[in-house]
Amino acid sequence: MRTRVGAAALAGAMVLAVGSGAGSSAAATAQTWTVQPGGPVAAKAGKTTLTDTTLHSTLTCISATMTGTLKAGSGLPGASIGSITAAAFRCQALLPVHLTALGLPWRLNFSSYNRSTGVARGTISHLRLSFTGPACTAQVNGTGGIIANGVVAVSYANNTSKLTIHPAGGNLHWVHVKGCGGLFGDGDPAALAAAYAISPPQVITSP
Repeated sequence: MRTRVGAAALAGAMVLAVGSGAGSSAAATAQTWTVQPGGPVAAKAGKTTLTDTTLHSTLTCISATMTGTLKAGSGLPGASIGSITAAAFRCQALLPVHLTALGLPWRLNFSSYNRSTGVARGTISHLRLSFTGPACTAQVNGTGGIIANGVVAVSYANNTSKLTIHPAGGNLHWVHVKGCGGLFGDGDPAALAAAYAISPPQVITSP
């Protein structure tokens, strides 16, 4: 049964996407990319959640934002095609809680493109988050080390200009958990989910 965090509610937010089916004629591993117009971008999401998938405790943020830069032009590599330089979260709880982005800049990487749907898939890497709340502190990362090595799966849809962070396909874990009343378990897998509207809208394709 899903548990909603009350006084210690955290928010989660932000991105890895695994390439779509390798056997599909419409979707294939991409070698080069075209991004238009590229340049500075802003991203805004509504409800953003971060879940301990072992204990089924869900942390909720009312909204989340990111800013960064996309490379522009054609013949671009998918790795580090974008850089996320700032991220912020507005979290919902009975008492003050704070979710802080660490490891910036995060890196946006694309690995596959489906021509029939206009959807690019990839990851956001180098992601790390710090959470503080009443009698509760924790971090979310790929491992328990100090290096930011969290990865989330993402997809970008050209028809909606939305970058979606998918709860499955990443490597996030709750680490360095102190207090928290058993809501989060040290070493438990974490699932982040959000849908960001990108401005200005981008067209991201691959041959």
